Amino acid sequence: MKTSIILPAKNEALALAHLLPSLHALHPEAEIIVVDDGSTDDTREVCARSGVTCLSSPYSMGNGAAIKRGARAATGEVLVFMDGDGQHDPADVARLLARLEQGYDMVVGARSWEGQAGVGRGVANTLYNWLATQMTGHRVMDLTSGFRAVRADKFREFLYLLPNGFSYPTTSTMAFFRSAYPVAYEPIHVAQRDGTTSHIRPLRDGMRFLLIIFKIATLYSPLKLFVPASAVFFLLGCLNYAYTLHAYNRLTNMSTLLWSAAVIVFLIGLVSEQITSLIYRQSN
Repeated sequence: MKTSIILPAKNEALALAHLLPSLHALHPEAEIIVVDDGSTDDTREVCARSGVTCLSSPYSMGNGAAIKRGARAATGEVLVFMDGDGQHDPADVARLLARLEQGYDMVVGARSWEGQAGVGRGVANTLYNWLATQMTGHRVMDLTSGFRAVRADKFREFLYLLPNGFSYPTTSTMAFFRSAYPVAYEPIHVAQRDGTTSHIRPLRDGMRFLLIIFKIATLYSPLKLFVPASAVFFLLGCLNYAYTLHAYNRLTNMSTLLWSAAVIVFLIGLVSEQITSLIYRQSN
């Protein structure tokens, strides 16, 4: 099967100068596409010298937007996504493709703890992996890894779901699980960055990564998030009623409010579940 290797890049000319020749040498028949997300360095010149396709954007649209542009332009039956900062080993591409041929629709390169960008990110990713595992019933080894091989026709079904910013790996992984497309994980080694500093800002993106937790639940099965929340409100209402009954021998407005909140949260979850089902049914 023809393979297209897609690399989103923003000011990663230094890393691409080493990465692109290695990819050419290891995968001479593969289509290589660099999606230049508004770079201000000589990314385009590096791509021209290496003889690869470069899709340039006049301004930065985000990592997810670059992934979508590359997926639309690629002609391969299999798409390989990897970062353009030199962290991913080109030799691992063959391992992901070999695993894909075993009957999977997506193979994700799973980083070890040493491959995480700091302790904070490692703890956060561990939490994401655990939550995704609980939601899907399948072991998720690396939910946010950007190094993955997918079957093009399956991946394009979910382009409309992918955000323009970060967390496209989360969205695509949960979409594949939801649609019963087989997903596998392959351990990989991640090197230190060769390019500029990370584009992720802890203060700016901290809330975004926190929202990933809720996005995981709402993408896969909203009721698994809303039912426990509804139960908490209901139990709080019961506890408040027990206290006020014992202390004042009466039912207070707070208990009624908490029970009402439990019903409302449950109904919102029910509607969200139906909407989610319609979205995935529409894509299949």
